[in-house]
Amino acid sequence: MKPFIFRQFEIRQSEEVFRVGTDGVLLGASATVSHASKVLEVGTGTGLISLMLAQRNLKAKFLGIDINEEAVELTRLNFENSPFASRLNTICKDFKSFNIPEKFDLIVSNPPYFEASDSEKDKIARQTVELNFLQLISKSAKFLSEEGILSVIIPAEAGKGFIETAKEHGLVLIRKINIKGIETANIKRLILEFSLSEQSLSESEFIIEKSPRKYSDPYLELTKEFHVFRK
Repeated sequence: MKPFIFRQFEIRQSEEVFRVGTDGVLLGASATVSHASKVLEVGTGTGLISLMLAQRNLKAKFLGIDINEEAVELTRLNFENSPFASRLNTICKDFKSFNIPEKFDLIVSNPPYFEASDSEKDKIARQTVELNFLQLISKSAKFLSEEGILSVIIPAEAGKGFIETAKEHGLVLIRKINIKGIETANIKRLILEFSLSEQSLSESEFIIEKSPRKYSDPYLELTKEFHVFRK
């Protein structure tokens, strides 16, 4: 499989690991990372999101964890071949049993979002087989620093339950981006950010395409430092 080329790094991909997709790009370009010194990515896959965040924050250190050994090896290769290699690390670990004394200023995840099924396609990466939303939320709440942020991208229909579960674990919704494929479509994805401290909520709308297969001006602006767009 051909690597996905970005402006400052490339992502080598595999049929066995969830590939580069719009969700990961949106989260990598949007997550609040400017304040962070230590960042944890849960379910790092190819390492895409951590690499994008490392490009946006030139001082932070990153740890990516994934339960899939092949994903971890792919991430390690992508990290080592990037300009940010000295600040990036990855380990093969189940987040449910992850336990270190460190706290993180940002925990970021593009988590599995399909219920378990008989399909084997991207089973670990896309189905809630190994990590469900409750487990992600409860564990993340324990590892956030005092001013830390949990940032995720999830399907719109899962938003209400995710927000309610986060609230039950002491996490306050501070940012919500309602994402549409095109302007006339329903909201398809949410980027949600949570904090341990009470803050005012920032809510906005984002449209990916202005017409089929033509990116919107906001998408082009958001990703201009990453994507290599054809002229």
